[in-house]
Amino acid sequence: MRLMADGVSSAPWSVLDQRARGTRFIALPFKSVLNSPLQTGMDFWSVNPYVGCEFGCTYCYARFAHQYVVERAEARGGPVQGEWRLEDFERRIFVKAGAADVLALTLRPRRLGGHAIAIGTATDPYQPAERRFQVTRQILERLAQFHGLRIGLITKSPLVARDVDVFRRLAERSDVTIHLSLITTDAPLLRRLEVRSPAPGARLRALEKLAQAGLSAGVLIAPVLPGITDDTPHLEALLRAAKDAGARFAGTATLRMYANVRRRFMPVVAEEFPELLPKYERAFVRNGEMAPAYVAAFKRRVTMLRRKIGIPASPTTVSRLAGPDWQEAAQGVLPL
Repeated sequence: MRLMADGVSSAPWSVLDQRARGTRFIALPFKSVLNSPLQTGMDFWSVNPYVGCEFGCTYCYARFAHQYVVERAEARGGPVQGEWRLEDFERRIFVKAGAADVLALTLRPRRLGGHAIAIGTATDPYQPAERRFQVTRQILERLAQFHGLRIGLITKSPLVARDVDVFRRLAERSDVTIHLSLITTDAPLLRRLEVRSPAPGARLRALEKLAQAGLSAGVLIAPVLPGITDDTPHLEALLRAAKDAGARFAGTATLRMYANVRRRFMPVVAEEFPELLPKYERAFVRNGEMAPAYVAAFKRRVTMLRRKIGIPASPTTVSRLAGPDWQEAAQGVLPL
């Protein structure tokens, strides 16, 4: 059993908190915090302070990881709560209380083999739960005690600006890159796709605070949604807004329609963008991938806009963390 910072017990499977709308936060038992490249099949290590996310974005690829953790836990004697449902991803959030202490005991920089550490590959490390539990901040504070690390973090939340002080200490000893994820500056459109995520303006203001603090921070336009957010006006408006906020780079990744993404997102397309439904049904027929011709054309469009606006792509040290390969990590093994 561990105690949270506020003295609340974090015994395995205990309910740490609960929202009025029914979302529960549950202490997840775990033996390690770092997921290795061998486990995930990616060439970076990953850390996920939470499993599941209150933002519940309709296109999120991480539902698979949440389902995997739930089913594996129940198979190993965890509480059985019925068949896993899509909405469990945002209504049953697992908290890795004490993760920072475990990380401090197990992290050996030489063991990393020069690979980067990605924070938030299958969850948002600054989702609303972070205000209460501060697991991400505690992890960053531990990482700030080491030298020579390469760290990439991705989030949709302006809460990331709360930890400017820790990021600055971390950046004094290691290479740190922060990606603010945002798919459009059109707030009404965003709300149709991300019911509970922070508004575009709030994210851009957080980006500005990070940039003013001298940190390497930029935007991650991911996923780019065909026929919805992939046109030149949308992309140009977002890239200009990012540039004005001080973004040092702009990364992109196109939509991948994994099985649990399809189950959640296709009904949204049918309801909100019915004219696009036949095109989506035709486009994502093989392994959830877009046609190579579309991806190539999109890359040309983004490259042209980056040059026009004067904003580079993601830094090479974390470019694979910010692109589709980051998404692949959610399909890997997440040890408990």
